[in-house]
Amino acid sequence: MPRPRSLTPARIATAALAVLDRDGLAALSMRAVAGELGMGTMSLYRYVEDRDQLEGLIVELVLGGIDLELPPRTSWRKRLTTLAERMRAAVGGHPAVVPLLLTHRHRAPSSARWGEAVLGVLTDAGFTGKRRVVAFRVLIGYLLGALQAEHLGPLSGPGTDALAALPPAEFPWLSETARDARRLGADEEFRGGLAVVLQGMGLSEEDRDD
Repeated sequence: MPRPRSLTPARIATAALAVLDRDGLAALSMRAVAGELGMGTMSLYRYVEDRDQLEGLIVELVLGGIDLELPPRTSWRKRLTTLAERMRAAVGGHPAVVPLLLTHRHRAPSSARWGEAVLGVLTDAGFTGKRRVVAFRVLIGYLLGALQAEHLGPLSGPGTDALAALPPAEFPWLSETARDARRLGADEEFRGGLAVVLQGMGLSEEDRDD
């Protein structure tokens, strides 16, 4: 029996993402995606090897929509901010994808293209060699960590309330900071943290000679 022309990797990824968005990561399975596509589980195996491949297709679908065109004549910090915010926006529409970024971003061509764009900006800014490696890793580390914090442990969640309720006599700084955190929006938190990271990445004259 020939494969239907309409059953493309993009269509499979769209069905898998629908399952993920609706039912969460724990519910993602070959059977669930096959049901979303209106086909038998064994038929889906003709196109996809296993759940691991499904997860990779989802990551590629989500990251594939990121615009990599950057405004001309802007600072390197502004360009990196733009790329980071576009990644956050793409993932923000599908919070259950966040854990998959850690295990599948290296396989996704769209992730590689985003990384190439980031490295191009860093190179234009004068980062080379080991310092470019560190700068790239720091930016990736902040972005992935911020996405996890925003979607898996947001400041608007019960954890912040629990910390704010700690006895001030024993935890003066933690309780006060948690109370302040309740007034901090997700956008302000992300952009403020990213600004700190990019400021710390600034090159000195000595750095440029490494």
